[in-house]
Amino acid sequence: MVAEHTEQGDVPGSDKPSPEPVGRERTATPTRSPAFALAPGHRWGRGDLVWRVLAAAGSGLAQLLALPPHGLWWLGPLSAALLAFAVAGTRVRRAAWLGVLSGATLMVPLVRWQDIFGVDVWLLIASAETAYFLPMAMGLALVTRLPAWPLWTAALWVAQEAVRARWPLGGFPWGKLAFAQPDTPFVGYAALGSSALVTFSVALTGGLLLWSVLHAASARGAVRGDRSDRSGRSAPAHLGLAAVGLAAGAAVVAGGTPAPALGRPAVADTVTVGMVQGNVPGVGEMSILGERMQVLDNHADGVHELADAVRAGEYPRPDMVLLPENASDIDPFRDPVAREVIDAAADDMGVPLLWGMSRFNDDGTRHVSSVVWNPGTGPGQVYDKRYLVPFGEYVPYRDFFTRFVDRLQQVGSDAVPGTEPGALDVAGTTLAVGICFDVAFDLPVREAVAEGGQIIVVPTNNANYNFTGQTNQQLAITQLRAVEHGRPAVVVSTSGVSAVVEPDGTLAYTSEEAVADIHVAELEAMEGTTVATRLGAAPEALLSALGLAAVAAAVVIGRRRRA
Repeated sequence: MVAEHTEQGDVPGSDKPSPEPVGRERTATPTRSPAFALAPGHRWGRGDLVWRVLAAAGSGLAQLLALPPHGLWWLGPLSAALLAFAVAGTRVRRAAWLGVLSGATLMVPLVRWQDIFGVDVWLLIASAETAYFLPMAMGLALVTRLPAWPLWTAALWVAQEAVRARWPLGGFPWGKLAFAQPDTPFVGYAALGSSALVTFSVALTGGLLLWSVLHAASARGAVRGDRSDRSGRSAPAHLGLAAVGLAAGAAVVAGGTPAPALGRPAVADTVTVGMVQGNVPGVGEMSILGERMQVLDNHADGVHELADAVRAGEYPRPDMVLLPENASDIDPFRDPVAREVIDAAADDMGVPLLWGMSRFNDDGTRHVSSVVWNPGTGPGQVYDKRYLVPFGEYVPYRDFFTRFVDRLQQVGSDAVPGTEPGALDVAGTTLAVGICFDVAFDLPVREAVAEGGQIIVVPTNNANYNFTGQTNQQLAITQLRAVEHGRPAVVVSTSGVSAVVEPDGTLAYTSEEAVADIHVAELEAMEGTTVATRLGAAPEALLSALGLAAVAAAVVIGRRRRA
């Protein structure tokens, strides 16, 4: 396959003009650019449309395989390169449906675990997520016409993910390029600019890779005297630029490794943390709240088991014990039996517990909470989950959707989001708590750390999603958060995967799924904040603005050229 720049009416390899074939895009005279811009009319040889379709589908597939549970992280840059290849030089209308093809190839299988609520809900969410790839692909088609286009394409990936993480219904950021890099060279950039800078570095590497391949192909064309190379460069010049692109890409990859050293937090103390994964009945089944008393009893039994193991010398005595989201779906503030069960567990353990529970309000709504439960004195500080799962923890526009999807009636009470950061003081250590879905968003953990959180804690309930890959995807996000904020992180789940994550993103411990588990870990409580924590959303905003500004510039330049 040879990249072709064809003028209107030209047939590659012939000096004779030909009429424009029916159904083929009109092509324009390409412009020369020092950065190998791909002007309208750029074609990927014979079978141009076939190559573009294959590249668009390949982009979505590469990103899917880069993400857990597959974990082929090195396919992340290739995904960005393939989507740029698919849309470069084509009209924005064609780029739009190529973007939809890429997005659907990724999103439909990625969120397959949502079919626990029904195939219709799964496909609705997948379709909504796919829609974001349409404007991004249109933008990519425009900015690849500009010099230095690998920079602008990478910035557009950040813009797409930034919008997707906020709208609609508070956003759904699942499947970011960054989330495929939990313990890779790229993840170090999280310590400087959160998930946005990781995504930018992955997409930039992919863009530079494509840029280098195109220059290498053009060098071959220049040697053969191919008319398709209208840049005027010699073969050595093209090869030199290809080498520069590869070197720049390698530098981007290598730069992530030392990045966390800039402003690394200091160790303030060592904390011993207990973890209880009580397991639930019927994992992987459609049961929003499960068998409530059984879930509570399982986790209380886990605390008693851990207390017995500590007394037997099997584990060191922990300073605190962490329990998952929904370790009790019975509100102990309203139910005396549930309170007695938790009180007995706390008294037996003799240290504060962080217990996940539902707290019901007088109007029938509820909060999904993690409550500090002290031996002898009972409940203390509370964190309420801030980002709730649509159709799982609440039903948006309930009257409308339940009219068409009866299963959503099983979400009997709508949860309401909390508003305060999850910085909780437990046994003299401040925990940065983000419950389950919270961790997919930059804001909750960042604010909890900024408020003094020394260890990141993610209580979660993935019982509906065991063995679907969802738990692995969420764990990878937690690994990125650990690097982002320079702190160890603990995931404690009802039915797995519970885990201990080091500040560099590596896993120190993981439990099995769908079994009961107890564990004790010694962690370093950190003091101070990373560059990413201090900068907050600024890198994401700056990179998004850069990408959108490049789109505007491409539109203006295109209009001036046509004038």
